[in-house]
Amino acid sequence: MTEPVDEKTFYATVAEHSGLSKSEAADLTRATLEAIAGQIAGGELDRLAMALPDSLRRHLPRHDEASRPKPLQDVVRDISRRTNLKEEEVQRGMGAVLSVLRESTDPTHLDHALSLLPAEYRRLATG
Repeated sequence: MTEPVDEKTFYATVAEHSGLSKSEAADLTRATLEAIAGQIAGGELDRLAMALPDSLRRHLPRHDEASRPKPLQDVVRDISRRTNLKEEEVQRGMGAVLSVLRESTDPTHLDHALSLLPAEYRRLATG
């Protein structure tokens, strides 16, 4: 596993990969983590949290509910409304968040969490 990435470096890398500003990348990262966390079961959420750099774990909302996967396009639309980014920017940015997570952590837990969601999330992560 690679050295943990601090929050500012994470956001800067997402910004670089996505073409967004650092501020937009930070907002999008938080929204992406919250959206994914809201769709997977509580126990799986704990596994995903283990894969995240400490500074990003706090952006995972805790719950004890069952998995409730949503189509990627619905999540993109919701995040677009929340962040005022275009849907294309959100989709590109979500791909960057997942890609940077994969590069900066042990990808096993991320891959497992994404396996609980529709296949389009995995395609976005490996884009």
